[in-house]
Amino acid sequence: MSDETPFQLLHNEVIQYIYTSDENGETENGRNITKLENMGFRVGQGLIERLTKDTSRFKDELDIMKFICKDFWTCVFKKQIDNLRTNHQYLAFTCGLVRGALSSLGVKSIVTAEVSIMPACKFQVMIQKM
Repeated sequence: MSDETPFQLLHNEVIQYIYTSDENGETENGRNITKLENMGFRVGQGLIERLTKDTSRFKDELDIMKFICKDFWTCVFKKQIDNLRTNHQYLAFTCGLVRGALSSLGVKSIVTAEVSIMPACKFQVMIQKM
């Protein structure tokens, strides 16, 4: 079993749980989306800590974004960032994943996603100055 298979299976199960609880009316949709984003945030924090433990400090936010787009994204999805195919209804986990990774690198941000033409999605990262 490759490294990506357990992550993909876990991600699918989490999405299925959220989707089922939405359909059954167990919780409000907004609460589930928030839970999903918070899970992604924590996973992003943990992954980025592991990926950057042997990396020298980044010079600026541009270097951080290059690392996120090139190395982090490829590690998580095994695809280039411009070819992501994912469930567009629950992009909250992925937005949280990116936001958590940036947070661990000292960048406070707001991450949103937009799906214009399936299967492509566009992520927008707004960096908040402290």
